[in-house]
Amino acid sequence: MGENKEILNKAIDIIRQRRNRAKALNDLHFEEINTKIPEIGEINSQLARTGMEILNIIKSGENVSTRIQEMKDKNFQAQLMVKSLLTQYGYPEDYLKIKYTCSECADTGFVGNQKCTCFKNLIARLSVGKMNAGSQIQLCSFDSFKLNYYQGKTTEETAEYRDIMSKIFNYCKNYADNFTLSSHNILMFGKTGLGKTHLSLSIANEVLKKGFNVLYDSSLNYLRRIEKEHFGRDTSGVDTLEMLLSSDLLILDDLGSEFDTPFYISTMYNIINTRMNKGLPTIISTNLNHEGIQKKYDDRIVSRLLTTYDCLEFVGIDIRFIKRKNGEL
Repeated sequence: MGENKEILNKAIDIIRQRRNRAKALNDLHFEEINTKIPEIGEINSQLARTGMEILNIIKSGENVSTRIQEMKDKNFQAQLMVKSLLTQYGYPEDYLKIKYTCSECADTGFVGNQKCTCFKNLIARLSVGKMNAGSQIQLCSFDSFKLNYYQGKTTEETAEYRDIMSKIFNYCKNYADNFTLSSHNILMFGKTGLGKTHLSLSIANEVLKKGFNVLYDSSLNYLRRIEKEHFGRDTSGVDTLEMLLSSDLLILDDLGSEFDTPFYISTMYNIINTRMNKGLPTIISTNLNHEGIQKKYDDRIVSRLLTTYDCLEFVGIDIRFIKRKNGEL
């Protein structure tokens, strides 16, 4: 997929900083050891001369193979001596080995001519962060979710609603605490103003803290971006659809608010079906009930939503009405 130049340059800069930090820390380790254990400094100086000595052996042309092997054996023994001295003085035996963030590419971003997985993941995280920054949705927390806002027309109904919402809250909290890439899909549905967005974004908040990539926005906003990119009206180089298909967790808010166009419907099916086939978790919230979902979408989408998602039905009276009644708005 095409990559945003700004994001690519930022990723390259971060990779470069990682490598520079690793080298700087390694230099400090060498300075420390050369001061505290002079014998190791002498051995390292000997090892540093190995390359020049090998060149001299090759130039002489005399017993090259034998002498190079002797040099290798000598260096190997010297390295064992360094490790032994380090452990004697209480240091790990690999204390002088440079520690890169990624051992696969040594913080270069590439393995051979291919982008390293660490570089690809960094670009993905930066892309996700940039997209989420423009979503205009603020993250919520489980701590700010209040069950006392859930009321019914009678005392019995209020008790029933709070019991249902308490179970939904605990389910979502447990989901976030134990999130993995194999976590279940969730369909949150119910009337507007019942906390679906609050809980889905509370999950996002916790999952982001665990280091996973999370994309969250309304289905309408995502579909508009995808449509703009698909028909060439966007030159940023961002591939929104690809990011939605591959993010660790995708949260689609307010499903059903989008227009009933063939492009939107086919794209929504593609998102839901592809992520299901990849085994990647998706959370969808909608104000539609089962009947509304079946009326708006074709059987392909409906069957996946109602059979492969854990369905959580939110109940109660619009919380904004309760807050207004209590003088909190």
